[in-house]
Amino acid sequence: MGSHRAEPTTRARRDRRSHPGADVPVPVAGTPVTEGLRPPVAVEAQRRRSTRVLGRGGVLAALVAVTVVVPISQGLADGEIVAGVPEPDPSLPSTVTALTAIPLSDLPPTPLVSADGASRLRALAEVSRDAERSALPGCDGSVRAAGENGLLATKDLCTLWDGRTQMRADAAVALAELNEAHVARFGTDLCVVSGYRTLAQQRSVKAQKGGLAATPGKSNHGWGLAMDFCSIETSGARWTWLNDNGPTFGWEQPNWAVRGGSGPYEPWHWEYTKGVKADGEFYG
Repeated sequence: MGSHRAEPTTRARRDRRSHPGADVPVPVAGTPVTEGLRPPVAVEAQRRRSTRVLGRGGVLAALVAVTVVVPISQGLADGEIVAGVPEPDPSLPSTVTALTAIPLSDLPPTPLVSADGASRLRALAEVSRDAERSALPGCDGSVRAAGENGLLATKDLCTLWDGRTQMRADAAVALAELNEAHVARFGTDLCVVSGYRTLAQQRSVKAQKGGLAATPGKSNHGWGLAMDFCSIETSGARWTWLNDNGPTFGWEQPNWAVRGGSGPYEPWHWEYTKGVKADGEFYG
Protein backbone atom coordinates (compact mmCIF):
# COMPACT_ATOMS: atom_id res chain seq x y z
CA MET A 1 0.00 0.00 0.00
CA GLY A 2 1.15 3.51 -0.68
CA SER A 3 1.91 5.95 2.18
CA HIS A 4 -0.72 8.45 3.15
CA ARG A 5 0.11 11.90 4.45
CA ALA A 6 -1.71 12.72 7.65
CA GLU A 7 -4.71 14.84 7.05
CA PRO A 8 -5.14 18.05 9.04
CA THR A 9 -7.87 17.93 11.61
CA THR A 10 -11.00 20.02 11.36
CA ARG A 11 -9.77 22.33 14.21
CA ALA A 12 -6.49 22.88 12.43
CA ARG A 13 -8.22 23.88 9.26
CA ARG A 14 -10.34 26.41 11.18
CA ASP A 15 -7.24 27.87 12.77
CA ARG A 16 -5.58 28.27 9.42
CA ARG A 17 -8.57 30.13 8.07
CA SER A 18 -8.74 32.40 11.17
CA HIS A 19 -4.99 33.11 11.21
CA PRO A 20 -3.66 32.99 7.72
CA GLY A 21 0.11 32.63 7.62
CA ALA A 22 0.36 31.33 11.21
CA ASP A 23 2.34 28.22 11.68
CA VAL A 24 0.02 26.14 13.78
CA PRO A 25 1.40 22.77 14.78
CA VAL A 26 -0.66 19.98 13.40
CA PRO A 27 -1.17 16.97 15.54
CA VAL A 28 -0.06 13.88 13.81
CA ALA A 29 -2.28 10.88 14.01
CA GLY A 30 -0.80 8.09 16.06
CA THR A 31 1.37 10.46 18.20
CA PRO A 32 0.28 10.29 21.87
CA VAL A 33 -0.34 13.58 23.57
CA THR A 34 1.02 13.64 27.17
CA GLU A 35 -0.52 16.06 29.67
CA GLY A 36 0.84 17.19 33.08
CA LEU A 37 4.57 16.95 32.24
CA ARG A 38 6.72 18.90 34.83
CA PRO A 39 8.57 21.86 33.47
CA PRO A 40 12.37 21.93 33.93
CA VAL A 41 12.10 24.40 36.89
CA ALA A 42 9.99 21.97 38.92
CA VAL A 43 12.46 19.19 38.25
CA GLU A 44 15.36 21.35 39.49
CA ALA A 45 13.52 22.27 42.72
CA GLN A 46 12.82 18.62 43.42
CA ARG A 47 16.49 17.80 42.92
CA ARG A 48 17.55 20.50 45.42
CA ARG A 49 15.11 19.23 48.07
CA SER A 50 16.49 15.75 47.67
CA THR A 51 20.03 17.09 48.13
CA ARG A 52 19.09 18.90 51.37
CA VAL A 53 17.43 15.80 52.79
CA LEU A 54 20.51 13.74 52.01
CA GLY A 55 22.76 16.38 53.65
CA ARG A 56 20.74 16.45 56.86
CA GLY A 57 20.71 12.69 56.97
CA GLY A 58 24.49 12.70 56.79
CA VAL A 59 24.78 15.08 59.75
CA LEU A 60 22.44 12.92 61.84
CA ALA A 61 24.43 9.84 60.96
CA ALA A 62 27.64 11.56 62.09
CA LEU A 63 26.07 12.54 65.43
CA VAL A 64 24.91 8.97 66.02
CA ALA A 65 28.40 7.73 65.28
CA VAL A 66 29.98 10.12 67.81
CA THR A 67 27.48 9.62 70.64
CA VAL A 68 26.76 5.92 70.28
CA VAL A 69 29.29 4.10 68.15
CA VAL A 70 32.43 5.69 69.64
CA PRO A 71 31.53 5.02 73.34
CA ILE A 72 30.53 1.46 72.51
CA SER A 73 33.77 0.87 70.61
CA GLN A 74 35.73 2.27 73.58
CA GLY A 75 33.84 -0.07 75.89
CA LEU A 76 34.74 -2.96 73.62
CA ALA A 77 38.38 -1.89 73.71
CA ASP A 78 38.26 -1.87 77.53
CA GLY A 79 36.65 -5.29 77.53
CA GLU A 80 33.41 -4.22 79.21
CA ILE A 81 30.13 -2.66 78.14
CA VAL A 82 27.65 -1.56 80.80
CA ALA A 83 24.03 -1.32 79.71
CA GLY A 84 21.51 0.59 81.78
CA VAL A 85 22.17 1.95 85.30
CA PRO A 86 25.33 0.43 86.83
CA GLU A 87 25.03 -1.41 90.12
CA PRO A 88 26.58 0.50 93.10
CA ASP A 89 29.87 -0.84 94.43
CA PRO A 90 29.21 -2.06 98.03
CA SER A 91 32.85 -1.36 98.92
CA LEU A 92 32.39 2.39 98.32
CA PRO A 93 30.66 4.75 100.82
CA SER A 94 27.28 6.21 100.01
CA THR A 95 26.98 9.84 98.90
CA VAL A 96 25.66 10.95 102.31
CA THR A 97 28.44 9.13 104.17
CA ALA A 98 31.11 10.58 101.90
CA LEU A 99 29.86 14.15 102.30
CA THR A 100 29.44 14.00 106.08
CA ALA A 101 32.92 12.54 106.45
CA ILE A 102 34.59 15.50 104.74
CA PRO A 103 36.37 17.83 107.24
CA LEU A 104 35.13 21.40 107.40
CA SER A 105 38.19 22.75 105.64
CA ASP A 106 37.31 20.66 102.56
CA LEU A 107 33.63 21.54 102.37
CA PRO A 108 32.30 23.37 99.30
CA PRO A 109 31.99 27.16 99.16
CA THR A 110 29.45 28.81 101.47
CA PRO A 111 26.72 29.24 98.80
CA LEU A 112 26.60 25.43 98.41
CA VAL A 113 26.11 24.54 102.08
CA SER A 114 23.35 25.08 104.61
CA ALA A 115 23.11 28.15 106.83
CA ASP A 116 24.43 26.20 109.80
CA GLY A 117 27.32 24.83 107.76
CA ALA A 118 28.13 28.33 106.50
CA SER A 119 28.37 29.61 110.08
CA ARG A 120 30.77 26.82 110.99
CA LEU A 121 32.88 27.57 107.94
CA ARG A 122 33.11 31.26 108.82
CA ALA A 123 34.08 30.45 112.40
CA LEU A 124 36.77 28.04 111.18
CA ALA A 125 38.11 30.62 108.74
CA GLU A 126 38.37 33.22 111.50
CA VAL A 127 40.24 30.81 113.75
CA SER A 128 42.58 29.96 110.87
CA ARG A 129 43.30 33.63 110.17
CA ASP A 130 43.92 34.30 113.86
CA ALA A 131 46.36 31.39 113.98
CA GLU A 132 48.27 32.72 110.99
CA ARG A 133 48.33 36.33 112.17
CA SER A 134 50.90 37.16 114.85
CA ALA A 135 50.02 39.62 117.61
CA LEU A 136 53.55 40.93 117.17
CA PRO A 137 54.52 40.70 113.47
CA GLY A 138 58.11 39.65 112.88
CA CYS A 139 58.51 38.13 116.35
CA ASP A 140 59.01 34.37 116.62
CA GLY A 141 57.90 33.36 120.08
CA SER A 142 59.95 30.16 119.94
CA VAL A 143 63.29 31.96 119.82
CA ARG A 144 65.40 32.05 123.01
CA ALA A 145 67.93 34.83 123.12
CA ALA A 146 71.40 33.55 123.86
CA GLY A 147 73.51 35.03 126.66
CA GLU A 148 73.41 35.66 130.38
CA ASN A 149 71.26 37.89 132.54
CA GLY A 150 71.63 41.44 131.25
CA LEU A 151 73.88 40.26 128.42
CA LEU A 152 71.32 38.79 126.00
CA ALA A 153 71.79 39.09 122.25
CA THR A 154 69.51 42.02 121.49
CA LYS A 155 69.06 40.81 117.91
CA ASP A 156 67.10 37.87 119.34
CA LEU A 157 64.79 40.10 121.37
CA CYS A 158 61.47 41.49 120.12
CA THR A 159 60.49 45.15 120.11
CA LEU A 160 57.02 46.00 121.41
CA TRP A 161 54.37 48.26 119.90
CA ASP A 162 55.94 51.40 121.36
CA GLY A 163 58.94 50.93 119.06
CA ARG A 164 61.59 50.94 121.81
CA THR A 165 60.87 48.45 124.62
CA GLN A 166 62.36 44.98 124.10
CA MET A 167 61.45 41.60 125.62
CA ARG A 168 62.39 37.97 125.18
CA ALA A 169 60.37 36.61 122.26
CA ASP A 170 57.94 34.31 124.09
CA ALA A 171 57.22 36.95 126.73
CA ALA A 172 56.82 39.63 124.06
CA VAL A 173 54.26 37.64 122.06
CA ALA A 174 52.22 36.82 125.16
CA LEU A 175 52.28 40.47 126.23
CA ALA A 176 51.27 41.58 122.73
CA GLU A 177 48.25 39.28 122.91
CA LEU A 178 47.32 40.78 126.26
CA ASN A 179 47.72 44.20 124.68
CA GLU A 180 45.28 43.32 121.91
CA ALA A 181 42.67 42.45 124.52
CA HIS A 182 43.46 45.73 126.29
CA VAL A 183 42.95 47.69 123.08
CA ALA A 184 39.63 45.94 122.51
CA ARG A 185 38.50 46.95 126.01
CA PHE A 186 39.89 50.45 126.40
CA GLY A 187 40.78 51.51 122.86
CA THR A 188 44.46 52.16 123.68
CA ASP A 189 47.67 50.16 124.04
CA LEU A 190 49.02 49.07 127.37
CA CYS A 191 51.32 51.75 128.68
CA VAL A 192 54.76 50.24 129.33
CA VAL A 193 57.84 51.74 131.01
CA SER A 194 60.63 49.19 131.20
CA GLY A 195 61.21 45.71 129.81
CA TYR A 196 64.60 44.16 129.14
CA ARG A 197 67.48 45.79 131.04
CA THR A 198 71.11 45.29 130.25
CA LEU A 199 73.49 44.62 133.11
CA ALA A 200 74.63 48.24 132.94
CA GLN A 201 71.04 49.47 133.18
CA GLN A 202 70.40 47.24 136.20
CA ARG A 203 73.37 48.75 137.95
CA SER A 204 72.08 52.22 137.19
CA VAL A 205 68.63 51.42 138.61
CA LYS A 206 70.19 49.86 141.68
CA ALA A 207 72.19 52.99 142.26
CA GLN A 208 69.05 55.12 142.03
CA LYS A 209 66.60 52.97 144.04
CA GLY A 210 68.86 51.12 146.40
CA GLY A 211 66.97 48.38 148.23
CA LEU A 212 63.92 48.77 146.01
CA ALA A 213 65.85 47.31 143.07
CA ALA A 214 67.10 43.77 142.56
CA THR A 215 70.76 42.93 142.67
CA PRO A 216 72.28 43.44 139.20
CA GLY A 217 72.38 40.11 137.40
CA LYS A 218 69.46 38.79 139.48
CA SER A 219 66.60 40.80 138.02
CA ASN A 220 64.10 39.20 135.70
CA HIS A 221 64.35 42.39 133.68
CA GLY A 222 67.81 41.10 132.79
CA TRP A 223 66.18 38.00 131.23
CA GLY A 224 63.64 40.03 129.29
CA LEU A 225 60.85 38.40 131.30
CA ALA A 226 59.63 41.32 133.45
CA MET A 227 57.64 44.47 132.65
CA ASP A 228 56.98 47.69 134.54
CA PHE A 229 53.68 49.33 133.55
CA CYS A 230 52.77 53.01 133.72
CA SER A 231 50.85 54.20 136.76
CA ILE A 232 47.69 54.59 134.62
CA GLU A 233 47.52 50.79 134.45
CA THR A 234 47.75 50.32 138.23
CA SER A 235 44.52 51.95 139.37
CA GLY A 236 40.81 52.05 138.64
CA ALA A 237 39.15 49.99 135.91
CA ARG A 238 42.41 49.26 134.13
CA TRP A 239 43.99 47.85 137.25
CA THR A 240 40.99 45.61 137.86
CA TRP A 241 41.02 44.50 134.24
CA LEU A 242 44.77 43.76 134.33
CA ASN A 243 44.41 41.55 137.39
CA ASP A 244 41.47 39.71 135.82
CA ASN A 245 43.06 39.16 132.41
CA GLY A 246 46.84 39.21 132.81
CA PRO A 247 47.10 35.63 134.12
CA THR A 248 45.10 34.37 131.12
CA PHE A 249 48.03 35.45 128.93
CA GLY A 250 50.71 34.24 131.33
CA TRP A 251 51.43 37.60 132.96
CA GLU A 252 51.20 37.93 136.75
CA GLN A 253 52.64 39.82 139.65
CA PRO A 254 55.21 37.79 141.57
CA ASN A 255 54.22 37.02 145.15
CA TRP A 256 56.85 39.34 146.60
CA ALA A 257 55.44 42.37 144.68
CA VAL A 258 51.78 42.11 145.73
CA ARG A 259 50.34 44.00 148.66
CA GLY A 260 51.38 42.16 151.83
CA GLY A 261 54.01 40.14 149.93
CA SER A 262 57.53 39.37 151.03
CA GLY A 263 59.02 42.36 149.19
CA PRO A 264 58.15 45.98 148.49
CA TYR A 265 54.68 46.56 147.04
CA GLU A 266 55.15 47.22 143.34
CA PRO A 267 51.83 47.12 141.45
CA TRP A 268 53.61 48.14 138.24
CA HIS A 269 55.97 45.10 138.23
CA TRP A 270 54.66 42.07 136.31
CA GLU A 271 56.44 38.96 135.03
CA TYR A 272 55.94 36.28 132.40
CA THR A 273 55.52 33.42 134.85
CA LYS A 274 56.13 30.49 132.52
CA GLY A 275 59.44 31.90 131.32
CA VAL A 276 60.57 32.89 134.80
CA LYS A 277 59.96 29.40 136.16
CA ALA A 278 61.89 27.85 133.29
CA ASP A 279 64.84 30.24 132.90
CA GLY A 280 64.56 33.24 135.21
CA GLU A 281 64.84 34.16 138.83
CA PHE A 282 61.79 32.65 140.48
CA TYR A 283 61.16 33.71 144.05
CA GLY A 284 57.80 31.99 144.55
